[in-house]
Amino acid sequence: MRFRDRADAGRHLAALLTDYDERDDVVVLALPRGGVPVGYEVAARLGAPLEPFPVRKLGLPGHEELALGAIAPGGVRVVNVAVAEAAGFSDSDVDAVVDVESRELARQEQLYRGDRPPVNTAGRVAIVVDDGLATGASMRAAVVAVAARSPLELVVAVPVGAAVTIASLAREVDRVVAVREPRRFVAVGYWYRDFSPTTDSEVRELLTAR
Repeated sequence: MRFRDRADAGRHLAALLTDYDERDDVVVLALPRGGVPVGYEVAARLGAPLEPFPVRKLGLPGHEELALGAIAPGGVRVVNVAVAEAAGFSDSDVDAVVDVESRELARQEQLYRGDRPPVNTAGRVAIVVDDGLATGASMRAAVVAVAARSPLELVVAVPVGAAVTIASLAREVDRVVAVREPRRFVAVGYWYRDFSPTTDSEVRELLTAR
């Protein structure tokens, strides 16, 4: 069964997170853009604050769907060395991709947060939400960045994720919650009837509403 859209997926996901309902030490960190509509539903159900947590995938030039790695706030950079070596990418080649994506990361942080400082996750339950996990490159960068901020508990929550990726991430965080873990994954968009791109304006509206 496929989700109707990201909001529908978020409501299904929230139903699996009721252990964190109405706790004052929980914060939902949503990966823009697609993770924000999902995270909005989770935060609304749990009565928790919703915070944008921009992460940028490092796509292989010419084959952007293939992840070299990802970057996250705080100077976090996660690189898939095997992919870089297979593509014949040197450190300087990777640096060039990082430079481009770093500018977009900074733009998103300014657009979504403005002058507000990042939420303090120290000693709190940080639930990191996206609309799905394929390779998990972006989520891994987010996990490294959030872990450095000393959360009480680090939870990854997604509506759908490749079983192998979820199993791998489960070794890096306190808990992974997924509505569906198909072994025949295909792609994140396959599991949504409506997987239209989420716009910057939609992200800002949802963040303002919380």
